[in-house]
Amino acid sequence: MDSDARAGLAERIAGEITLSDDPGATLRKWRTDFDVSQTELADQLDVSSSVISDYESGRRESPGIGLVSRLVTGLLDIDERRGGDRIRQYARVLSAGFESDIVLDLREYPTAVPLQDVYDAIDATEVVEGDRDRVSGHTIIDSIRAISRLSSDEFYRLYGQSTNRVLGFTGVSRGESPLVALRVVNPTPNAVLLHGLEEEDLWEHAPALAQRDGFSLAICNTPIDEMLDALQSLAE
Repeated sequence: MDSDARAGLAERIAGEITLSDDPGATLRKWRTDFDVSQTELADQLDVSSSVISDYESGRRESPGIGLVSRLVTGLLDIDERRGGDRIRQYARVLSAGFESDIVLDLREYPTAVPLQDVYDAIDATEVVEGDRDRVSGHTIIDSIRAISRLSSDEFYRLYGQSTNRVLGFTGVSRGESPLVALRVVNPTPNAVLLHGLEEEDLWEHAPALAQRDGFSLAICNTPIDEMLDALQSLAE
């Protein structure tokens, strides 16, 4: 296990909880992101599950630095015992050179999977069929942060190990900005996923751009957490 990645993730989680206006809600966010139940975390810390519940609901005063450190260590220890998937995910994002508020998820699949299987898993609708029908990974990014903060070279690094992947943009209203941004990136990914819009709201020129560059274009409105969970299952 990458000790630097673990230490960096621990620092990030602890900082978010400590500085949050609602530490309990932030703790709950991280616990659920790690797919750890209140009971499992409580057992790890040798406390009752009601203690975790009380902190998350705000019934107890905000946890001090010492307790936050124990809570974070407990989450990371559980993740390591399970194989360290969350820690490795964080390491992949860092190794790609991005802040985790830009890259929501970046994964490689054990084997190439049919693109349609990805779309079925997240209930996405393909608007334009691409030239390639299999993918070996996905990258999901916050579209506003990525477009406003990344250079063309940094956009290319979003591809992870290869362009044979789904590149997903969240928080999309029409799809114009992501697709225009992709015009400066060569080559393009196998598939582009626009999350958060209806087909009738799609930018009118989007299908033509997808056809010109040969990538599949799809839209999805599945809640973001559900979508990420479904995509994660493809990488297991």
